Amino acid sequence: MLRKFGLVALALAWFFAANAQAFTMVDTKGKTHRLQDYKGKWVLVNFWATWCPPCLEEMPDLQKLHETRKDLVVLGIAMDYKDPQYVISFADDLLVTFPIVLGNQKIASQIGRISGLPTTYLYSPQGTLAAQNVGALTRQSVERYIDQWNATSKPAARK
Repeated sequence: MLRKFGLVALALAWFFAANAQAFTMVDTKGKTHRLQDYKGKWVLVNFWATWCPPCLEEMPDLQKLHETRKDLVVLGIAMDYKDPQYVISFADDLLVTFPIVLGNQKIASQIGRISGLPTTYLYSPQGTLAAQNVGALTRQSVERYIDQWNATSKPAARK
């Protein structure tokens, strides 16, 4: 009985991991974003809200990452909003140029658990989940993580 339970648990874990690595979402400009389209690049998926002070605190750093790192794609997913146009205007006022997705539970369930805002998921260039963070992060912390990963990864693993 325990062995059967273990196999079921393993299958469920694999199913949820596979789903988290196969997201598809459409941004406010109508562009579709799929994780597999970004193979070879880091993908940072950030869940945020207009009312969330730590979310707003990290926005300039996310924007700077978007502008300066050609090996990184930043996707912002706005959660807990009432008016989609308000979110779009809000992001425009912050001079955000990375793609913004109007999020919901269906979109969030493709990525992973959102236990607080902001929540960030970082995918490696191979499309596997590399890191997750709940709370504000900085440009420096993301760059340090990527640089450490690049330094410790074997060249064959990065192909």
